[in-house]
Amino acid sequence: MTTLTVLGGGQLGRMMALAAIPMGVDVRSLDPSAEATARNVSVLTVGGLGDPAALIAAATGSEVVTYEWEGVPASSTRALEHAGWIVRPSTAALEISQDRIAEKSLFTSLGIPVATHAAVSSRAELKAALEAVGTPAILKTCRGGYDGKGQTTIDGPDDAEPAWAALGPAGDLVLEGRVPFDRELSIIAVRSVDGEVRTWPLIENHHRGGILRTSYAPAPTITDELQATADGYARAILDHFDYVGVLTVELFQLGDQLLANEMAPRVHNSGHWTIEGAKTSQFENHVRAVLGWPLGETAAIAPSAMVNCIGALPDAATILGLPGVHFHRYGKSLRAGRKVGHITVTAPDAVTLHERVDALRRLLPDDVG
Repeated sequence: MTTLTVLGGGQLGRMMALAAIPMGVDVRSLDPSAEATARNVSVLTVGGLGDPAALIAAATGSEVVTYEWEGVPASSTRALEHAGWIVRPSTAALEISQDRIAEKSLFTSLGIPVATHAAVSSRAELKAALEAVGTPAILKTCRGGYDGKGQTTIDGPDDAEPAWAALGPAGDLVLEGRVPFDRELSIIAVRSVDGEVRTWPLIENHHRGGILRTSYAPAPTITDELQATADGYARAILDHFDYVGVLTVELFQLGDQLLANEMAPRVHNSGHWTIEGAKTSQFENHVRAVLGWPLGETAAIAPSAMVNCIGALPDAATILGLPGVHFHRYGKSLRAGRKVGHITVTAPDAVTLHERVDALRRLLPDDVG
């Protein structure tokens, strides 16, 4: 039996394992928590993602090691590579994704436009950055931070000192000009060992409180030109790293222009719709890619929406009576701000999709979606 080790045992690792099992793949996971949600669908090693002994224990017997989170220490994947394991995607992509300045520099070098920004490591540099970038702007930590964490808004000069007080102790920062975008999009792509690239349709994403709440795919009113631009961005990044696996690029749309926000070298929350809404899910194609197997088709088979369950879960018996609804619980304890499940809605057309999502929302707890 083919064996795959996943560094991280969260919901992304869980869904990766659920896609791998029908293909005859034995999945092992490494996570610091014995309650990791991947525990029921994989052989779980409990240990730190930076613990050499735990890494070796989880990887032993596996043909390939992958990861479900860009917070995995790059030193860990590099150590496994040096010890002879195949790690996909590579450490090089992981490292760049962990540093917002390096990430934006990469995008720029590849001809991918980004928001105006400046590096900040002191109060004096923050002042200079504000003069160069202007306001409104967003101050972010260069490393770490997700779902709205590790960032604060600067609307004017009076906000500079509170922003520095909040984030200055975190280390290197980046100031980004706030983009007056029309909407937020993401492009998810997969690259095989032999360099074949496939992309899913562009996805429209809606956030609240810095957390993704709802995604629509294919994104409404996307032109062929806009899709081609996004595909080109993803391909440029994939080819740069000789990348293997699924990659996500988060984008801002301004009219007919796309700006890259950041990349995630992994399967992505905005791609959960692919389980029911695409010919091959992002999870299955990631497993196929990293194991060196042929890729599956990525075309959408139906208009789809994904609604995140944040901190609370709906009653399954209530929502599953609605047409086109598919419910995914992650087996995690409930906690405010925590992603504990998602609901996919499919429909024959975009109008019906929005009607079904509206009907679903009327049945959801306030914190869900």
